[in-house]
Amino acid sequence: MKLITEINEQVNIITEANEAGGKNFFIEGIFMQAEQENRNKRMYPLEVLQKETERYVTEYVMKNRAYGELGHPDGPTINLERVSHITKSLRQDGNNFIGKAKIMDTPYGNIVKNLMSEGAVVGVSTRGLGSLVEGKNGVKVVGNDFYLATCADIVADPSAPDAYVRGIMENKAWVWDNGIIREADVSTQKQVIQKSSQKDLEENMIKVFKDFISKL
Repeated sequence: MKLITEINEQVNIITEANEAGGKNFFIEGIFMQAEQENRNKRMYPLEVLQKETERYVTEYVMKNRAYGELGHPDGPTINLERVSHITKSLRQDGNNFIGKAKIMDTPYGNIVKNLMSEGAVVGVSTRGLGSLVEGKNGVKVVGNDFYLATCADIVADPSAPDAYVRGIMENKAWVWDNGIIREADVSTQKQVIQKSSQKDLEENMIKVFKDFISKL
């Protein structure tokens, strides 16, 4: 599976008074969208997001562990040292999936609060794993195996050029290893196969396959 990330800029900053006389900071808005081409030329079928949102809400949001990070991590796992917020709700509204996340009193959460207080523009970025199928007009359709790692990381300056974020890390794949998501480097294996002569191709393909299996 490939790591798939999407940036969404349609979020609002909300502040609410708390019992201690201070402020609680939240972000709220569209975290995910289905049935339309996004700026990364990808499309999420509605049934794919519905199924995965239901699982994510049940396993993470309702159990108060739907964490997100500040910045744009290059893998699917959550680094607790970088956690800045926690998603409190995620619901469907037509083809949109609306989320609300509370900024936490963590080191990275406090950075986000300071950014918000200074009027910085922030957005959210979903992070998941899945396969991509070639659709019409070069649009890639996200497959039924889509797995949502987090519905919202916080990113600054979300209106930056698309090069700011690479949606798919082409030289990386991810595999399940006893319930843990682990990176699998496929670039070396590709090079071995591509450089093989016709005579050695079958033998090298078998070697690459055995090497990959041995690391699972």
